[in-house]
Parts: sequence; C-alpha cells; structure tokens
Amino acid sequence: MRLLNSYVLSALSGAVWGFLAMIVIGVTLTLITGELAIPQVGAAVLASALGALFTHLWDGKAASAGQKYAPAVIILLALLAATFGAPFALPLSVEPLWQLLALVSFVAITFWSNRQTMADTPKGTLTRYEKEVVFLRVAKGVGFVIFTVMVALPFYVMVMTSLKSQQQLLGNPLDLSIDLSGGLSGMFRSYVELFTQFNFGTYLTVSAIVSVATVILTLLFSVPGAYAVSRLNFPGRSWMSRSVLLIYMVPAIVLVIPLYAVFSQLGLRNSLTGLLIVYPATTIPVALYMLQGYFKGLPAELEEAGLMDGLSRLGVILKITLPLSLPALASVSLYVFMIAWNEFLFAFMFLDDPDIFTLSRGVVSLNSSEVPRQHLMAGAVIATVPVLGIFLWFERFLVQGLTAGSVKG
Repeated sequence: MRLLNSYVLSALSGAVWGFLAMIVIGVTLTLITGELAIPQVGAAVLASALGALFTHLWDGKAASAGQKYAPAVIILLALLAATFGAPFALPLSVEPLWQLLALVSFVAITFWSNRQTMADTPKGTLTRYEKEVVFLRVAKGVGFVIFTVMVALPFYVMVMTSLKSQQQLLGNPLDLSIDLSGGLSGMFRSYVELFTQFNFGTYLTVSAIVSVATVILTLLFSVPGAYAVSRLNFPGRSWMSRSVLLIYMVPAIVLVIPLYAVFSQLGLRNSLTGLLIVYPATTIPVALYMLQGYFKGLPAELEEAGLMDGLSRLGVILKITLPLSLPALASVSLYVFMIAWNEFLFAFMFLDDPDIFTLSRGVVSLNSSEVPRQHLMAGAVIATVPVLGIFLWFERFLVQGLTAGSVKG
C-alpha cells in the first residue's frame, strides 16, 4: 500500500474516468448518429491517466492559470496522438460536428473528474484516511455514472423508437439516431395515431380519474386512522401501529385470483368501481404508516391549546393538524398517485372493456404483432412522462414527507 502515493492514485483514478467516459460517450455517439463508433478505450485510459497526473502535479494555489488548464490540452493531444486522430474509429468526414462535440465532452469530463477526485489531496505519501477519501470519490462517481446510464439508456431507446417510422425500424432496428428529415409531423406521427386510432385520450382520462379518486379515498381513510394511532389511547393501539404494513407480506398475485372470483360474482369486475375498491385497500396501509410518523412529530401542545380554546377533535384536525402536515400529505398523495397510475396487475385482470382501460392496460393492448413497435414505445412514453413530471415537480414535498417524523426531539 506504500506504493499508492498521491501520484499513483491520481493516474489510476484518471484511468478509471477515461475508461468510463470513452465507453459512455462512444455509445452515445453511436445512438445519436446511427454510425458505429468504436471507442478507443486503451488510448482514452492512457490520455486521461496522463492528464490526471499532470493535474495533480500542477494543482495548488501556486499554480498559474496555464498550469491549471494545461492538463486538458495534454488529454486532447495524447488521445489524438494515440488514436491517429480517430478516437472513435470514424473517418472525419462522418458526422464531424458530433465527433467534435464528443471529443470536447471527453476532454471536459475527464479533466473535471480528475480535478474533483484529487482536490485537496496532498502530494506524496498519503495517510489511510486520505486514500479512503480518494477511493470513495471514485466509487461514488462510478456508481453515479452506472445509475445514470441504467436510467437514461432505456428511456432514450424508448423515445427514439417512438419517433421512428415503420420503414426505418424495418430497415435498421438498431438505428436510434435523431432524424429530422421528415419534419416534426413525421417524427410525432406515432403519437398522433395513438390518440386518433387507438383511443389513448380515453386511457389517459380514465387513469387520471382513477388515480385522483384513489388519492382522495386513501386520504379520507388514512388521515383519521393515522391521527388516531398517533394521538389517541385505545386498546391495541401499539399493535395496530406496528401491523399496518402486514398486508404487504401477501403478494398481489396471491390476492388477484380470489378477488377476481368475488368481483365476478358481485358484478364489480370490468368496472372502475372494482379498481377503486382494490387500489385504496393497497395504498391505505402505507399512507397510514407514513402519516402517523409525521403526526407523532407534531407538538401535541398545539392541539391541546386548540381543545382548550373550544375546538372539537375534528376541528383540531382540520384547523391545526392538517395545515401543519401539508408536506406529508403532498408526499403521500404523490406516492399513492404513482402507485395507482402505474398499477397493472389488477387492471389487467379486471378490465375487459377498452372504453374503461387504464393507461397501463391500454399500453399492453398495443403489444401485438398487428401494432407497430413505434406505437408501443410511444404509448410507454405517454404513460411515463406525466407521472415523471409530477414527481419532479413535487419532489421536495416527497423528501420532506418521507423524512419527517424520523427524528424525535
């Protein structure tokens, strides 16, 4: 371990960043342009390691501006020299602008990563703690890159496939480049056809109605239940507080067959009423569990003061507890909405009439040999984007609601 001084660590971390950056950028270049780019990984590792070494050598307050940014030039020149001017094994005449952008991105990413990895790291021999800091920075960066690729790549493939025509997909199924030759009307043809030929407007409306209704029903039952468990004393209170999540020990696939038989006899199958019975039953326990933790974190003195001022218990809940619990209510509503919006199993088993299909059920109806693949991908995009936008918009409430009540005092 004595050989792992700061200079060796800087070169090793630079090699890691060069490897990751070249792979990711090379694959991205292939997806965007449709040309087969072959990342020159060995040259990238060498160039980035060399740049990282000089970055660490010239890092510090005494370094001039030229010394601070010279490693970026070193990375660029080393990569071009090692690959004979073709870092992605493509001729310069093939998509030159995209190749230039990919090259600049590689240099910028590796240069910035090298600087951040060895920031504030002393030169020479390192202590165990200082080595661990460098290792953790590299591990965190690698994990972030892998997670981002796992999330972004399927979504990119889904979006690009939805923008292709049937002729393009049959000609080259792996070509996921951006094609603007057909204009915007040609690119979004699949989306227009979904709403004009496949009744997707109805699916969106039904999903929105079911999801919002599920949120309302869940809050109507979970708010009083969570308040009772957190504030009132009654026999079995502690047991009930701990056992609200026991329903999740039973897989949904085990429940769906008995429910299918019961709902068929009661006439609730193939109706939204059946879904509005099942969905709240699966979301109320987790909503109750989340809300009770938040209610326990609220000062009981505020409610006691309200009772002394003449408010009823219901008035205390409506005028004191709920206004103070808006972050928790927002996070629970978002969580329940996402569950109802994305739920598939019960909708697939209970619904047969296309006029009342939810969005997830409608997307599955596209999965046949008679429906082009671009329509299936367009349906998946339509099902994903609304809930993704809502999640990003209410993310701060979700974080506040999930962490509230976790610490007392």
